[in-house]
Amino acid sequence: MAFMPKGIIPAMVTPLTKDGKVNEKALRKFADYLIVGGSHGLFVVGTTGEFYGLSPEEKKELFEITVDQASGRVPVYAGTGAITTREVIQLTRYAEDAKVDAVSVLTPMFISPSQKELTEHYTAIAASTRLPVLLYNNPPKTGVNLAAATVAKLADVPNIVGIKDSSGDFTLTGEYLRLTRGKDFHVLLGRDTLIHAGLCYGGKGSIAACANVAPRLVADIYDKYVAGDIKGSLEAQFKLAPLRIAFNLGTFPAVIKESLELLGIDAGACMAPVGPMSADEKQQLKKILTEMGLLK
Repeated sequence: MAFMPKGIIPAMVTPLTKDGKVNEKALRKFADYLIVGGSHGLFVVGTTGEFYGLSPEEKKELFEITVDQASGRVPVYAGTGAITTREVIQLTRYAEDAKVDAVSVLTPMFISPSQKELTEHYTAIAASTRLPVLLYNNPPKTGVNLAAATVAKLADVPNIVGIKDSSGDFTLTGEYLRLTRGKDFHVLLGRDTLIHAGLCYGGKGSIAACANVAPRLVADIYDKYVAGDIKGSLEAQFKLAPLRIAFNLGTFPAVIKESLELLGIDAGACMAPVGPMSADEKQQLKKILTEMGLLK
């Protein structure tokens, strides 16, 4: 396909009102913040967006609002992952109706499909839509891993255009890249500490949670790399690392939402049972953001 996933694409949080509903006003303002900050796309209803707690109707609403607010300035990627093939296909239809640019499909979770079943799952999804499809591998969260040989096979499906790899296993990432060389297939990093390394290996960028908080800094890793400033790209990667490492201060994605609140950006609370960070955790996070130059 002509579509190429590339650059830094924030895995957007879902701003919520106090009663737990989608905060459209905050979402629109936040999308502008990310685009002005240098992001190369927007990824809505992903892991960071708490997809697991959203109804199909809420996901549809989020797709529509984000596409409308982006107004063609950057591509919009929609997360349509679910446990069953039929639910993914339905969500992908919603995304297609909303006129997103591509969908990202997380592996099933809770169940433990074989590699053959995963191949059939993704092939059926791709056949159901005209949209470009990105595979999404996140075994630490799902317990399901897309083997390199499976990804190489799926890369031959015309509208499966790439993968977001959040495994944190850089040997696996390298195999995705090695086995798909020469194909119209692109690897994006999902582990924010490995963006620069991924670019050096031939990756095309990242769908990054940290880009919610520091879009310009994360975009610098990519922009400086493609401009030939390899040293500057690596320096931006090192500068970003403390924020990603700080994710263990709270239950994901609390650190991202709390960081945004500290920056004066309305993100709302996380969905229960994920609760707020403790006072001590918030203080540690504030210190990290200050040292990174994100907070005065």
